[in-house]
Amino acid sequence: MGLAEYLGVLRKYWTTIAATAAVAVVLAVVVTVLATPRYQASSQVFVSVRGGEDSVSSLVAGRNFSAEQVTSYTELVTSPRVLEPVIEELGLADTPASLASRVSAERPKSTVLINIAVTDESPSVAAGVANGIADSLATVVPELETDEGSETSPVEISTIREATVPEAPVSPRSALNVALGLLAGLVLGVGVAVLRDLLDTRVRTPADVEAITGASVIGMIPFDAETPRQPLIVSESPHGRRAEAFRRLRTNLQFLEVGSSSRCFVVVSALPGEGKSTTSINLAITLADAGSRVAVVDGDLRRPSVSRYLGLEGSVGLTTVLIGKVDLADAMQSWGNENLHVLPSGQIPPNPSELLGSVQMVRVIERLTKEYDVVLIDSAPLLPVTDGAILAKMTGGAILVVGAGVAHKAHVHEAAGALRTVDADLVGTVLNRSELAERSGYRYRYYSSDEDAPPVGSHRGARNPFGVRKIVRLGRRAAGLGRRATRFARRAPGLSEHAVRPRPRRAAGRGATDRRAAARPGTRTTETADARPTAVVPPGGPAPEEGASPEATLTDEAAAVGETAAADREEPAESSAQVTVPRGPAGEATEADGLAVASPPTPTDGGDEAEPEATEPDAAAALGDVAARDRAWPPKEAQASAADGEFADGELGESPDHLVDQMSWPPVRSPR
Repeated sequence: MGLAEYLGVLRKYWTTIAATAAVAVVLAVVVTVLATPRYQASSQVFVSVRGGEDSVSSLVAGRNFSAEQVTSYTELVTSPRVLEPVIEELGLADTPASLASRVSAERPKSTVLINIAVTDESPSVAAGVANGIADSLATVVPELETDEGSETSPVEISTIREATVPEAPVSPRSALNVALGLLAGLVLGVGVAVLRDLLDTRVRTPADVEAITGASVIGMIPFDAETPRQPLIVSESPHGRRAEAFRRLRTNLQFLEVGSSSRCFVVVSALPGEGKSTTSINLAITLADAGSRVAVVDGDLRRPSVSRYLGLEGSVGLTTVLIGKVDLADAMQSWGNENLHVLPSGQIPPNPSELLGSVQMVRVIERLTKEYDVVLIDSAPLLPVTDGAILAKMTGGAILVVGAGVAHKAHVHEAAGALRTVDADLVGTVLNRSELAERSGYRYRYYSSDEDAPPVGSHRGARNPFGVRKIVRLGRRAAGLGRRATRFARRAPGLSEHAVRPRPRRAAGRGATDRRAAARPGTRTTETADARPTAVVPPGGPAPEEGASPEATLTDEAAAVGETAAADREEPAESSAQVTVPRGPAGEATEADGLAVASPPTPTDGGDEAEPEATEPDAAAALGDVAARDRAWPPKEAQASAADGEFADGELGESPDHLVDQMSWPPVRSPR
């Protein structure tokens, strides 16, 4: 394995490595917490030689002697002769051997010093034992070095540093234990990951498939957990990643058809559950969408599933045609558009292999190849039965579907060998349930109408997996809406008196418009004899005359709002344009008359109002003005009043909830 392979293993099994390291750290923390604190106290002694002469030679000789003897004295520290007096003096319950296990002595290099260290659970005991050993050593060594007949010893041991009671324990060392646990966990995790990779024989990458089969990978279908519930991914989610993967497979298959003598392919797999049936169906749908006449044959006479996935009747199909009970044209069923036809499996026979290898099956394949552009046969798996190999020999080749993480390398190798045994062509392989796209750093975002989606191939979107930019954008939008709502509520207290109603649909029909107008405070609705609203009159408007033709006068909401605001400001308001819908005898709108808009009445010399004249250009202009006003809510006058804090009750004609619905982002600053 090279460096790239090791990095791939680390990336593949990073969860295992992280889990192992976490477990090791937890164990280190537990051991640290459960360990008993231990304290250490140290004392230091100096070894010297008494000399009778003060000559230089005597001093050098004494120094050399003491330097040679210090090593022996260091070993003498843990001897029972030194430790027994300490145990008796301090009244310890230890034996010389147990106490020696907690005592250590060392000599610094090129010195005549001896450092005595004692470790104990009690800091005071540790200090007392260290000082007691120094005193005992100073007594025992002169006794051993005194010659017979001499009263004084040439060697003298003096304590130069007494032990003090330690304040902090020397063990356990929390930081060191956690660091060692983390390091051990990482090493163990990497070892487990490498071992799992070496022992893992499942096929997972396109390189594995190509190395085993020797055929090129013509398609990689990403894994989707919704596939068992939505097998027809191309028709149910046409803009998903799997749908685009099937379209890419369709393109590659069309290039294979150029050099192929037969346009009939059998779709096989090594084992059940690798997705050959769903691959066959979705590939057929994509080919049919491209304009090709496609025939799908359910050649799995043991566990058929094509008719079940497509929702077709499967009792009459391939087996019925092969035994001669039904003609092939009568057994074919159309699905979707006219380009896709399906031949179900029919009833399950007792001898599937014999039927599929018969002369009748050869004739069926030849007839389908002549009548259709592409023929796809869904067959049984290769390893359990021989049906797939028999059909592959009769057709132009086999397409081997390999389930990533499902099939083992030995299984795929055996399936490819079964096709070579019958001299069948393996035109290509399809890696299904692939997770390669999910692991790669490149995230492909398909083009859609979503404005928030980044452009195709955007690396900024690829490195923003948690939608941070979208969250920030939504937060700014919510903050802006909150500020505007607070400003409107503070500067327009009269808005709370209006009725709160949901935002109306722009493309509502006449009945919906009448109901909205009837629900508006201050309007009155007149009804005809059949209790159907015929006119909506704004406040202060003229009532409909008796005996008038049954016409529905629809007052546009934007114009009504403008009139209400103008009336509250005591300014002369123009009469709103009215959209009239001529109706037939039964009160229904005639399709030929269309919409007409009455022009505003003009005063005459006699003071009477002129009859409105309806023209189609005026209607289009009025509808355009209505749409423009609806998009630019609130009106400019209302914006100026809101900015100056001069709202009057009913000036906007809408509730605060409706104002929040009408607000757009980014907010439009009110003109001053």
